[in-house]
Amino acid sequence: MAEQAYWYVVHTYSGYENKVAQDLMTMVENRRLQDMICDVKVPTETVLEDKLDKNDNKIGEKEVQRKIYPGYVFVKMVMNDNTWYIVRNTRGCTGFVGPASKPEPLSEDEVAKMGVDTIAEPQVDYAVGDTVEITSGPMEGSAAVVEEIDKKARRVRVKISMFGRETPAELELSQVKLL
Repeated sequence: MAEQAYWYVVHTYSGYENKVAQDLMTMVENRRLQDMICDVKVPTETVLEDKLDKNDNKIGEKEVQRKIYPGYVFVKMVMNDNTWYIVRNTRGCTGFVGPASKPEPLSEDEVAKMGVDTIAEPQVDYAVGDTVEITSGPMEGSAAVVEEIDKKARRVRVKISMFGRETPAELELSQVKLL
């Protein structure tokens, strides 16, 4: 691949994000353009949603995949006339995000903040069993012991000693630092 691939944001009809991503990947496969259009993503997050009965009483919770950026698809590609045409003319796509609808690539900082390219796992300087300090939140300043690190979800599970009892807590990786 001679040229550099960048992440671009494509605007779609509401509710068509997955269909656009699937159609685009099928087109890339059929035309053998894997080196020009490298990746297509619809960022989602897992959230707990209340299950309600007929009278709107809460009867439980269920995990649901929710789109982080509804109406948008992220495409990592080498921009040229051919790739622009393929993406722009995919059914359900309304155009690229950028000034005057001219494609504007995302900066590395924007990609990291938006969590689009999750291949790069965050680096942490602590491990399971280490004592850490909580740097933000209601338990700020407290010491805790790391029980589990989930780099993919960017979460850490710790045990905090409060009132003579061990209390578990789940925090973001950035909320703790090594003591």
